[in-house]
Amino acid sequence: MTSRSGEAERLRDLALLRRVRDRMDREYAQPLDVEALALDVHMSAGHLSRQFKAAYGESPYSYLMTRRIERAMALLRRGDLSVTEVCFQVGCQSLGTFSTRFTELVGMPPSEYRRRAADDVAGIPQCVVKQVTRPVRNREASVRDPLLA
Repeated sequence: MTSRSGEAERLRDLALLRRVRDRMDREYAQPLDVEALALDVHMSAGHLSRQFKAAYGESPYSYLMTRRIERAMALLRRGDLSVTEVCFQVGCQSLGTFSTRFTELVGMPPSEYRRRAADDVAGIPQCVVKQVTRPVRNREASVRDPLLA
């Protein structure tokens, strides 16, 4: 394979990976798995996982869960849904997995986040709240105030 055709293939793969990432961003609440995502872009699940991690620094599953947790944080701040309702609304099938991943990324369980969120972000514009409450990726939440991480 020439370097020109290798570069063309790499760019094609990156475009397909963006398609996969955009689909996860749009359809985060749908039941998505790596096999279905890979089938959509005509890749094997293993190849998709390796290429996605190389391009974005995390696995497709991790990226999807982070997206779901971001949405869950917004729903929990609203305060009108229970943790269980939020879990299922963002596409998680297991409350235990949702709570574990939420705690890893945010630094506290979803129930505690829900209790504290209303007071901690009172008076802050929503666009700023979204930025300062974004979950941590690729590492555990810091020990300092997790709402402002």
